[in-house]
Amino acid sequence: MKFLDEAKVYIRSGNGGAGSVSFRREKFIEFGGPDGGDGGKGGDVWAVCVDGLNTLIDYRYQQHFKAGTGMHGMGRNRAGGKGADAVLKVPKGTQVFDEDGETLIADLTRIGERVLLAKGGNGGFGNAYFTTSTNRAPRRANPGQEGQERTIRLRLKLIADAGLVGLPNAGKSTFLATVTAAKPKIADYPFTTLHPGLGVVRVDGREFVLADIPGLIEGAHEGSGLGDRFLGHVERCRVLLHLVDATTDHAGKTYKTVRHELESYGNGLDEKPEIVALSKADALTPEALDEQKKRLKRAAGRTPLVLSSASRQGVEDVLRALLKIIDASRAEETEAEAPAMSEGWHP
Repeated sequence: MKFLDEAKVYIRSGNGGAGSVSFRREKFIEFGGPDGGDGGKGGDVWAVCVDGLNTLIDYRYQQHFKAGTGMHGMGRNRAGGKGADAVLKVPKGTQVFDEDGETLIADLTRIGERVLLAKGGNGGFGNAYFTTSTNRAPRRANPGQEGQERTIRLRLKLIADAGLVGLPNAGKSTFLATVTAAKPKIADYPFTTLHPGLGVVRVDGREFVLADIPGLIEGAHEGSGLGDRFLGHVERCRVLLHLVDATTDHAGKTYKTVRHELESYGNGLDEKPEIVALSKADALTPEALDEQKKRLKRAAGRTPLVLSSASRQGVEDVLRALLKIIDASRAEETEAEAPAMSEGWHP
């Protein structure tokens, strides 16, 4: 299945049904009078967050969604039925924007959450509605209201607890494959990862979700390489794991390159908690590894962790460090939600 994280969709709600002009005509009924029913309401367009989806690939093959038109009113005071709704099913973490791509309409982060995107037109009144004391036989009815139409943009931002960042070939996909059941493509050339990937990490009887995105290179915020378009998938992460290839020429400069791209991207990525780790530690001699560790410490301002995904050296330490920050972040969220819940609860 291909990965698609952005889609442009045209939607249109249904028109309301027209009211009916009708008169009651029955044998032995002296005063029949008007009995035209109202038209039915047009269908609405909804976006619904559902389980089991992790991409917007469905919207590559269908970009137009139209709700049903309301049924017209009929005689004998029969109102028309409501038009069928159009439902856009989206994965968790989908943002809905207006056509300009900047005006946020909704951010769907919980399964079952739904938002009304376009309201269907009201049905028209039948002639029975217009009966007055002076006009006992009106011969008019309203047409239904027009539905709404608009173009929206869907943008998916994966929801994960931790995110992997680093240059291409820093060992991110290998780390993801080592600590989760995910099977990303792994090769000895840059840009092996072309799409974001997710995996569930289990450590000390606990679980958290880890996201891997394509590597960044210098000038990514200007569109170099794959650019920074996938950085949105780590915006929601609680912590970043910054992997630096120990076999590179200068670990400190490599670290600063990625940090510069994170700062240029903005959206708070450069302010997120970060764990720095030297990867591929088994490929260097102890002396060379110690030198790279010192360079990275000077650049990052902290002592980096050292790991090797191939031999699993230091992997558990990194996972525990990630879990510690994730637990602290979850605790803060729980504390922040508790007062809000107590204010809204009344015995």
